[in-house]
Amino acid sequence: MSTSADHAAQRGLAEKLGIESGMVVQVVGSESPAGAAVDQALLDDVAARSGTELITTDDSDEVVDVVLRWWREGDGDLVDTLVDSLTNLGDHGVIWLLTPKAGRDGHVEPSDIDEAAPTAGLASTRSTSAAPEWSGTRLVSPRSSKGASRR
Repeated sequence: MSTSADHAAQRGLAEKLGIESGMVVQVVGSESPAGAAVDQALLDDVAARSGTELITTDDSDEVVDVVLRWWREGDGDLVDTLVDSLTNLGDHGVIWLLTPKAGRDGHVEPSDIDEAAPTAGLASTRSTSAAPEWSGTRLVSPRSSKGASRR
């Protein structure tokens, strides 16, 4: 029974990120030499829940529904990174910026994300605990966050 509970807890992480069956997910920044290792259990769960193979290259030309962008303090310019994350994102796609939680190496202040997002043409809609060591900030294009009936 503990195995079932463990599996349910892991499945809950991908659910929190809004991952659904059939979604195409691009994973970027998972191999940074500068900081904390990514959460492999989260990646495995995202792959299982989406039922699709994760795109792990920056040079793919496939349109994606979700970009999981792992980011640590010191990884470079956040605005440039967010703009790059838009390259393959579909019209109603979502970027999850995954950063180390407070007190962990590579932690990024939420104010830094709040400042970078609008400059990159994005809006932060919510934050969550994405994994034991990682926080997630959901970023969308302001146009894609509005209902189709609003103009």
